[in-house]
Amino acid sequence: MAERLEDLNLPNAVVTRIIKESLPDGVNIGKEARAAVAKAASIFILYITSTANTIAKKGKRKTISGTDVIQAIEEIEFDQFLEPLQEALENFKKSQKEKKDATTKRKQQKKDDEEVEEIVCEDAE
Repeated sequence: MAERLEDLNLPNAVVTRIIKESLPDGVNIGKEARAAVAKAASIFILYITSTANTIAKKGKRKTISGTDVIQAIEEIEFDQFLEPLQEALENFKKSQKEKKDATTKRKQQKKDDEEVEEIVCEDAE
């Protein structure tokens, strides 16, 4: 758990980048508004996490899953976020699988290369 209340806040640089990407060019946001958005986002995340944790506990689990977060979004009636969240979760799973497959392929290629090198060394003797 966080030692200080400030530890629960999102990093200002991240919040600023997200806000700037969301606004049209030429539109600025004041320091107070940026702080308010950061605080609201932090509170929202804590609320979703708490709700998802309750869902996980009902399922007799200690780990919150992506499905728990989706159910939490439904439970707190933020249905407009369901589709984008489900898409983001699918994209995340897909990218994780691609990374895993690439790692497996690299390891297999390295193993194959070592076997070929071993055979070449044996033939040279």
